[in-house]
Amino acid sequence: MKATAAQTKPAETTASVDQQPEAQVAEVSVKVARSIEDLMQAFAIRAAVFLSEQNCPYAEEFDGNDFTATQYLGFVGDEPASTCRTRYFADFAKLERVAVRREFRKSGIAAQMINYSLDLCRQKGYRRVYGHAQARLVPFWQKFGFEPINDKKFVFSDHEYVEIECQLAPHPDPVMVGKDPMVTIRPEGDWDQPGVLEQSATRPATNPVSDDQHDEAWSTELKRQVKNLG
Repeated sequence: MKATAAQTKPAETTASVDQQPEAQVAEVSVKVARSIEDLMQAFAIRAAVFLSEQNCPYAEEFDGNDFTATQYLGFVGDEPASTCRTRYFADFAKLERVAVRREFRKSGIAAQMINYSLDLCRQKGYRRVYGHAQARLVPFWQKFGFEPINDKKFVFSDHEYVEIECQLAPHPDPVMVGKDPMVTIRPEGDWDQPGVLEQSATRPATNPVSDDQHDEAWSTELKRQVKNLG
């Protein structure tokens, strides 16, 4: 499910690519990346921004953490325009790799994507989101409730960073044990929508056996018949 601007705050329901009233208006939306094609689009955006624009070495950008994270895709119309990812730890989530294609940096997609990712963390029950912000971009992150943890700066991949964090308000309907057992088997971020496994619940329980169980049962029956033959 794509989240349109009406589903996350504070973005408008639509946003112009260049913010000009006379320009053609395109819908801005965000979704969780769930397919190989989605991941290819996210990685292409990061390659364009970090490898090409910022001259980041490949091994430093694609650091081995992409398959342990939730990846997000932002769209302007049907065009993939932005991406970021979230990784999860014991009592905090970490927001990383925020990238927006150059031609869409006035579309409002960055704000909507960040708000969407923060709301997903809230629904997972997280109350704290942590990040590393380029020192020059701290004012941008403060718009979303992030503040520097301290005044210490550190360097990696040729940029100076500071630690930031955002305290989240509790979600009104978090994913929790003891509510609905089907919620936790729905697709990531679509916890309010019935999933394919709920459709399977319309079939009666037959408790089908596995191939190994079937083979074992057949072997037992064969031995019984041989024994009866003497």
